[in-house]
Parts: sequence; structure tokens; C-alpha cells
Amino acid sequence: MAHLSEELPGDERGTLLLFVESQRKAIRGSLAGLAEEQAASRPSASDLSLSGLVKHVAEVELAWLRMAQQRPNEIQRSPETWNESFRLVGAETVPAVQAFWDGVTAELTAFVRDLPSLDETFPLPPAPWFPENGKVSMRWMLLHLVEEFARHAGHADVIRESLDGTKAMG
Repeated sequence: MAHLSEELPGDERGTLLLFVESQRKAIRGSLAGLAEEQAASRPSASDLSLSGLVKHVAEVELAWLRMAQQRPNEIQRSPETWNESFRLVGAETVPAVQAFWDGVTAELTAFVRDLPSLDETFPLPPAPWFPENGKVSMRWMLLHLVEEFARHAGHADVIRESLDGTKAMG
């Protein structure tokens, strides 16, 4: 994937996309040099694995993109399949999940670049954690992705350090 910093302007839209990308890189970097088994392991007190985190954030990004586009999400999780978003299942592999995420990232970036304004809004789906008939702006969505990815980048740091002592910051 090309470096977004070389392609994006330094305006608000470009800056928000760069912050989203920075957190994506932190999560992706946690997998560097690991075998599939290591990436799927759960060495900390949490049930989270690095490969599961990558799959989860890719699916979260897709879900927000589809909401913003007001299109159906092709990966719609039910209460019965929700946990599958946190682990690789069947023949899924880390490279396949990362390739999927690359596609979502490219689609989200193109979508945001083409928006007339970050002030445009879209409706939130009915859910107990969203306000009834709630709407959010595209700007809010990008900031939410920064928040979501940063939270999981922190999880990834702890998992990787628990796994083999590798630290993201030194």
C-alpha cells in the first residue's frame, strides 16, 4: 500500500485520514515477523489475539464505511457470529485478512476524498448504544475510527509485549 502521507493534502480531511492511518500502522506493525500460530495466540490475560484484532478492526472499518455510504454491509455480524470478528476462522490467514483490510482502507480513503464536505451526515442504525434517530458527520466517523484503532493498537502493544517482549515504542 502506498504511503498516504505522500498522497494526502495537509488540510483537515488529509490530517484526519493520516491519523486514522497512523493507528492502522500501529496495529499492523504488531504482527511484524510473527507466524500464524503466534499471531493467533493469546499470551495476556485477555482473550484477544493479534490476528483477531486485525480482523476486528478491518470489519469495524468496513461497517462504518458502509454506514457512511448508506449501503448494506456484506459482513453483517449477528449475536451468534459476533465473536468470529475477533478470531480467524476456517481457512482465514493473516495475509488474507490484511489484504481485505487494504481493500477497505483504499475504499474508505477514496470515499472520504470524494466527499463534498466532512459536515455531511449519515444515520446511525438502531442499537442500544446509539441515540434514537441519531446521525453523525463524516468528521465524527473519522475521529471515531482514530479512537477505535488507538484503543486496539494499545491492546496490540500489550499482546505483542506479552508474546515475545517486543515493544512498539522502544
